[in-house]
Amino acid sequence: MKRLLLASCTGLALALGGCATANAQDVETAAAATAPSPAPAGPALWKVSDEDTTIYLFGTVHVLPRDVEWYDEDIAAALESADTLITEIPADAMNDPAMQASIMTKAMLPEGQTLRELLSDEDRAVYEQALGKLGMPPAAFDRFEPWLAGMTMAVLPLMQKGYDPASGVERVVEAAASKTATRGALETADQQIDLFDTLPQESQIEFLMASARDMDGLVAMMDEMVAEWLEGDADGLAEIMNRGLTDPVVAAALLYQRNERWAEWIDERMDEPGAVFIAVGAGHLAGEKSVQDYLRSRDIEVTRLQ
Repeated sequence: MKRLLLASCTGLALALGGCATANAQDVETAAAATAPSPAPAGPALWKVSDEDTTIYLFGTVHVLPRDVEWYDEDIAAALESADTLITEIPADAMNDPAMQASIMTKAMLPEGQTLRELLSDEDRAVYEQALGKLGMPPAAFDRFEPWLAGMTMAVLPLMQKGYDPASGVERVVEAAASKTATRGALETADQQIDLFDTLPQESQIEFLMASARDMDGLVAMMDEMVAEWLEGDADGLAEIMNRGLTDPVVAAALLYQRNERWAEWIDERMDEPGAVFIAVGAGHLAGEKSVQDYLRSRDIEVTRLQ
């Protein structure tokens, strides 16, 4: 069950939640294994600044294949100059046993109710077939709400194909940042879990079925997203993501509302001097209603550095 918990946390990250589940030793190992020589193209990097404040915005991918090289000179320079590192949630939040217990409590269906009973006959057949492809029994998630099953089913195919949370961008960023830099977060792990737990049941089911209907396509889509991210093509990344964000309730809860809150946080942080490096899921910095769009609506100029 703990492995399912951690897998589901990674699924939350892939769904733009951003679980950074690193411990200190893993972070150092990931940084050493991932830091490559500079490349001519790389993940997109932005900044907002005034006379005494600079805030860098860097989009991350939470799980990557082990051999992906992306850490270049521009990203390193921005990170090393920062006196504050901000991620979506605290780096060690998901290692807390209390948080893992909280996830399990929130994800549990009422006594006497099962997940498969919530599905139509057609959806149930598709769902059970998808579980079979993953080598899991039909009753694997019967006691859990659809969002937890959906998160897990979104990430397990990737992990089976070599994607690894230990190679995720947050771990490398955490290791490369100055040891004296202040660490902070835009959200708590509880808040991220609540994003899913408070979705209407019909949205949770659609979130689950989106994974179940196209298990084979999940890896291909992630490969495509990583390729766009490595090229720094934010528009291309947004186009791929939008294919799966067909539920406006889910899109608002997981992306747009959070982007607006984060832009407000940045606006307020600009009143304090210093250099801040913000690392959040790349989907938050791509497409319409991105963090940058909300910053511009506040008359804050955003400059693309890479």
